[in-house]
Amino acid sequence: MDMTPLARSLLEPVPAHRTAGVEVLRAADGAAEVASDTPEALTNVIGSLHSSGLVALVDAAGLGAIIAAAARPEDFQGVVPLGAAASLEFLAPARGRLVATCRLTDEARRALRPLLDGQTDRARFFTGAEVTDAEGTLVCRGTFDWSVRRTAPPATRHHPE
Repeated sequence: MDMTPLARSLLEPVPAHRTAGVEVLRAADGAAEVASDTPEALTNVIGSLHSSGLVALVDAAGLGAIIAAAARPEDFQGVVPLGAAASLEFLAPARGRLVATCRLTDEARRALRPLLDGQTDRARFFTGAEVTDAEGTLVCRGTFDWSVRRTAPPATRHHPE
């Protein structure tokens, strides 16, 4: 299911994502792709995107993939994903247009599905994302450990009679 509009509405307004210029390109079927044009205000001493900007991209890609696992927007109602830990590996200077991609593993999907279906109110799993530049160079890899909970029941499904 294409959850791109939902991912945009939830992720792009987040202050850290706005500061980093995060744009949701795609969020569907448990995978997401987000982008950012390196904002000058977030560059480091060599003119590369600062680690804080890279973690915002890796975070947004993981969150986008989590949102993209929903079968319908209502399944994400009341879902609160919180990062419990993060790890970044810097591989090359991150300059210009950057794209972060994340695809949920089968293990993450198995952990998340009961929560999205309303069968449980908590899930724990990790996501991994890669950030590439406009030339396709891998500039960063990152992981997030997530603690996801539901604060409100999912909207009821209406079945035709």
